[in-house]
Amino acid sequence: MSEQTAIKFSDLNLSKPILQAVEDSGYEVPSPIQAESIPPLLDGRDLLGQAQTGTGKTAAFALPLLSNLDLSKKTPQVLVLAPTRELAIQVAEAWQTYARHLKGFHVLPIYGGQNIGIQLRQMRRDVHVVVGTPGRIMDHLRRGTLKLGDLKTVVLDEADEMLRMGFIDDVETILKETPNERQVVLFSATMPAPIKRITSRYLTDPVEIKIKNKTSTVSTIKQLYWKGKTFHKLDVLTRILEADEFGAVIVFVRTKSMTVELSEKLEARGYATTPLNGDIKQDLREKTINRLKKGSLDIIVATDVVARGLDVKRITHVINYDMPHDTESYVHRIGRTGRAGREGTAILFIPPRGDRMLQSIERSTGQKIEPLKLPSSQDITDSRIARFKENIVNAANNNKLDFFETLITELTEESELSPTQIAAALSYLVQRDRPLVEKKGAIPDFAFSSKNEGRNEGRRDRDRQRNDRKRGERKERNFDDRNDRKNQDSRKRKPKKNTGNKDDVPMTSYRLEVGSEHGAEAKHIVGALINEAGLESQYIQNLKIDAMHSTVSLPDGMPKDIYKILHKTWVSGQQLKLRDLSRNEDRKFNNKKPKTNK
Repeated sequence: MSEQTAIKFSDLNLSKPILQAVEDSGYEVPSPIQAESIPPLLDGRDLLGQAQTGTGKTAAFALPLLSNLDLSKKTPQVLVLAPTRELAIQVAEAWQTYARHLKGFHVLPIYGGQNIGIQLRQMRRDVHVVVGTPGRIMDHLRRGTLKLGDLKTVVLDEADEMLRMGFIDDVETILKETPNERQVVLFSATMPAPIKRITSRYLTDPVEIKIKNKTSTVSTIKQLYWKGKTFHKLDVLTRILEADEFGAVIVFVRTKSMTVELSEKLEARGYATTPLNGDIKQDLREKTINRLKKGSLDIIVATDVVARGLDVKRITHVINYDMPHDTESYVHRIGRTGRAGREGTAILFIPPRGDRMLQSIERSTGQKIEPLKLPSSQDITDSRIARFKENIVNAANNNKLDFFETLITELTEESELSPTQIAAALSYLVQRDRPLVEKKGAIPDFAFSSKNEGRNEGRRDRDRQRNDRKRGERKERNFDDRNDRKNQDSRKRKPKKNTGNKDDVPMTSYRLEVGSEHGAEAKHIVGALINEAGLESQYIQNLKIDAMHSTVSLPDGMPKDIYKILHKTWVSGQQLKLRDLSRNEDRKFNNKKPKTNK
């Protein structure tokens, strides 16, 4: 894809609800695999795509297939086969995101190791899209609980991985169970002989798309990553800006609204910052770039499309505050620094479950991205004090201060204050809004450590996935009935109160709009609270799961940003819609006034 891409999503004939979801998700221009795949898939053509993970292929097939769905039908119309439970969950979440404006849409992830009783209940909920691993799909077909008579499309995602894991026979068996007149979409990074055999046997006159791995990065760019919770990101970004000597910085986010929101937060912390997005007029955009070049502006918060082709010599740092949608976007982003032989630094923020994209970027660029070691609170404090002292010495050596010396002498005589006391008071007034000592808050230094949240965790995830593959999903089928009984028994028991809250933190009760009828278990809810809000387990207490909702006790005084994240978090196909029971009302996160009954 060139620096300036002519094609927009609005040119691809996607339905209006899907286009709205694309805009909400922060996409501005399609990646190459999306631009080439969406038109033939909208036309119902079979498709054979060769592309690596991280090229945006999930959206490439999900967006057009969602546009073609008939929501009036009550049985599955799309079946997506994925090699691992992790990918199945990830793909299902993506479908849910893209379908956010489709009323009544349901997607169901099914995979080995999950309670099959829960899956059976969810099957009765007018499911339109099923995303599953081959072993569990086969299990449902044998039980007669998955009906494929109305299936319009089958998607084989990462077909070569399914071959490597020994699922290729199951894949062929499933394909034989699908209607003759159906669309088949196959994506694979490589094309070994068994995959070619499937394509020739089950795909009819397919459109063939091959995305070459052209992405590369220059050696003058130092690439680092930080892995952690969403609500730590602003503090981490601030530490980076305080710790590193920088010229100009581009901070990349996904959405237009986030450029404004983050820019305002950085301005409040004392940084000269401005947003740059597609809604900003060309003349204002040019003025912003000129300010960046001249040094009257240090930081811009931008979306991908407006920063393409940007060449400013002062740019020393590129911060990927939000992960890019694909590897090519990553390369375009960090290419704003390290140009013409100059050195630059690129920092990638990844969420706790972002290892897959990190690995894709490394494979695509052929370069290792090292964990970022952030300074401690004490390091930040020492740095602030050193700069403060340096500024005072420079001011004393480079300015005529006779008038102010006279004022201090008069004030000393009038107030009986010593010069040291007056200097301390002046220092306080100057630094009142930005203390020299970093505030000791709820976020400890270890929360910023890549040592704790970096490659070790990713390695553990990969080891666990490798062990899962060795065992195979077939072995898990034998435990389903036993798991059914165990989970039913655990729901009958009252949850134990968590007494591990050593700090005696005040707690507040919250209602969550997800329950056992949606397939939610304690591990799903607790996992979401830990991953999305960064809460430690001892601060998640009194969890009770009812049929259609749950209640839980969480620390009192939850920040609005965290409340907002949890309000929109999805668990078992339901948004949590967190509600503070002590207030008996929902917090609002937009500018719309709540409706009242007159």
